[in-house]
This record gives sequence, structure tokens and C-alpha cells, in this order.
Amino acid sequence: MRACVFTEPLWGIPYNLYTPYVSVYMLALGLTDAQIGLIVTISLVLQIFSSLMGGVVTDKLGRRKTTFIFDTISWSIPCLIWAVAQNFTYFVVAAVINSLWRMTMTSWTCLLVEDADSAQLVDIYSWIYISGLMAAFFAPLAGVLIHIFSLVPTMRGIFLLAFVMMTVKFYALNRYSTETQRGLVRMKESINQNLFSLVKEYQGVLKQILKTPQTLYTIGIMLVITTCSTINSTFWSIIVTKKILIPVQDIAIYPFVRSAIMLVFFFMVMPRIRNLNFKNPMLVGFCGFILSQVILISVPEKNYLLLLGSTFLEACSMATVNPLVDRMIVLTVDEKERARIMALLYVIVIMFTSPFGWIGGMLSETNRVLPFVLNIALYTVGGILTFKAARYAAQKARQTEILPPAVAVIEN
Repeated sequence: MRACVFTEPLWGIPYNLYTPYVSVYMLALGLTDAQIGLIVTISLVLQIFSSLMGGVVTDKLGRRKTTFIFDTISWSIPCLIWAVAQNFTYFVVAAVINSLWRMTMTSWTCLLVEDADSAQLVDIYSWIYISGLMAAFFAPLAGVLIHIFSLVPTMRGIFLLAFVMMTVKFYALNRYSTETQRGLVRMKESINQNLFSLVKEYQGVLKQILKTPQTLYTIGIMLVITTCSTINSTFWSIIVTKKILIPVQDIAIYPFVRSAIMLVFFFMVMPRIRNLNFKNPMLVGFCGFILSQVILISVPEKNYLLLLGSTFLEACSMATVNPLVDRMIVLTVDEKERARIMALLYVIVIMFTSPFGWIGGMLSETNRVLPFVLNIALYTVGGILTFKAARYAAQKARQTEILPPAVAVIEN
């Protein structure tokens, strides 16, 4: 667990350096909004396969080994391709390879949480977010370099830096982490099974998911968060530079501010809400998301201050909602089948969200406001699902109190 947290900045620093500029980097190399959206969709479609295999590979090879192998393939190699990219084809190839990161989404999460006390989960995820946010303080450096050297040469250099730092991170995590107890058990149980037989067992895992309403509500909320995050990460820099007309070198200010706000929020607010029922904080968070998107699509040209208001609301909402959703994911799955259930959850989420990269691209090409109008509708759905999930949890709690102890254990 500690190795996962302590090495995260080695991935987070370069990632936060290049992320705000990836879409405008593509535009500078001649790609259209629709092509950018298509690349996102291609990546998401392929992530369905890598997520599906992630659970069984994680059980077969172990959490630690799977993380090392597929982190190196899915991040180090694409960084080199992005560094020398010339056209649409380069980005498609990089997206295909990068899609394998979903393998490690399962293995790394298991490595992080399986040997941890469930009462510590919010704190663990908070420190992961804090680690990433501290890395984001380096984002303005990219803006300074772009101002000096221009966009494309700077991005090529940053991607080369990302290759070095991320590769060091993957080696260090593998060197200083240990396999989880549950991972050792699953490796032993699956030693004589091939991958195809393990994949067949997903049928029983899927039935288990479908019979658990709380998990279904969690999937719905994950769908909303993932789709909106995909749209924001892809098209935010485009609307800011092409509609609001903020210069490219200035957009790093906003990820920096977002990270600073979230960091303060984690230290000042999260300790007060970590033990609360998830309902009220998440509903407030979704309302904040909606308002942030409304402000974003209303910002006049070159209005830095109003864009900052949208960023502030988004940051507070992310700091509230994301750790609580992560906790819901962990707590609503059977720990004995955590790797395969989580892998299948990600498959379901990606299957439903994969068209939205292309949809967002087509909407953005029509009007750069429209992707964020879609976000407003989706965040509204997220609030409704949160309300229903809380109501179901309350009903189950009342049922448990009414039933005799032996029956209550069976029911839960």
C-alpha cells in the first residue's frame, strides 16, 4: 500500500504536465475535433478487452507482477510514440497500446487496498488523490515552456520526460511492494487454470453483480463520472482555447488552481465528512458539478475570473464525490472475487461510455458548448442515482435491524 502511494508522484508529475495540452497538441498536428473524439472512442472500446482480461490476468500473475508488466507497456511505450507523433495514425497506434492500462486499473487497485483496513479506505484514496494533486503543481511549468519554445516542441520534450519518470516509477513500485495475501491465494487457486477457463467463470461473477442492487447503483454512478471525465479531459482545453480564447500557455493556470483547491479541500473538509453517509456529500457534489458546467458554457471571451469560478466548483465537487465513489466500489464487492468483479465493473462502464468520445467529438465539431450540455444532463442522472442508492441502503439497514441476527447475516 505504501509503495503505491509513495511512488505515485513519479507518474502524476509528467501526466499532469501533458494532460491539459494533449487535445490542443493534436489540433496543432492537424487533427480535427471529430478525429480526437474518435481516438478516445477507439481507446475506450479496446479498454473493454483489457478490462475483461485484467481480472483473470491479475489473479493468474498476481497483483504486483501484472501491474509492473502492463504499466510499462501501456504508458512507457505510448509516451515515446506521442513524443514523435506526426498525424492521426500515430495517435491511433498510441491509443491502442495505451488502452492496456485498464489491466493495471484492477491489479494496482487490489495491490493498494487488499491488505488495508476497510475503515482506512477513504484516507487511502484521499492520499492517492493528494499525491496526484501535489504533482499537478508542476503543471504551470508546461505553460512557461510553451511560451518559450512553442507548443509542439515542448510537448515532445514532456512526453520524453514522462517516459523516463513513469518507467522509473514502475520499477520502483515493483521493487518495493509485496504481493497481497488475497493475491497469493488467487495465484495458488488459479495455477492450474488457463486464462480461457478463468474468463468463462465471469458468467457467475456477472450474475453476482446483477443480484446486488447496491453494486448496480454504484455502476450507474461510475458511468456518469467516467463519461463526464472523458468529455472534460478531452474537450475542456478545446472550448477554453477556441471559444473562450484563453491563450494556450495560460490554460495550465486552471489545473494548478484546481489541484490547489482540491488539496485544501482534502485537508480541511474531508476529515469532517469522511464518516458521514455518502448521500448528502455526493448530492452536493453533483450539484456543484452541474453549476460548474453551466458557468463554463456561459463564460465570455477571455474572462479568466469566471472560468476560475467554474474551476473552483468543479474542484470542490471532484474532491467530494470521487473518493466516496471509490469507497463505494470497494465496499460493495465481494472481497473473495474482488479482482474479477472490479474488472467486470470496469468492462460494463467502458462498454457504455466508449461511444461518448466519438459523440463528444461530433458535438464539439457542431458547437463546442454541446459536450458540456451533455455533462449537465449526465450529472443530473448521477444525483438521481445517488439518491436511490442511499434510499436502498437505508431500507437494507432497517431490514437488518428488524430481522433476527441469524437471518440478518444470511440476508447480507
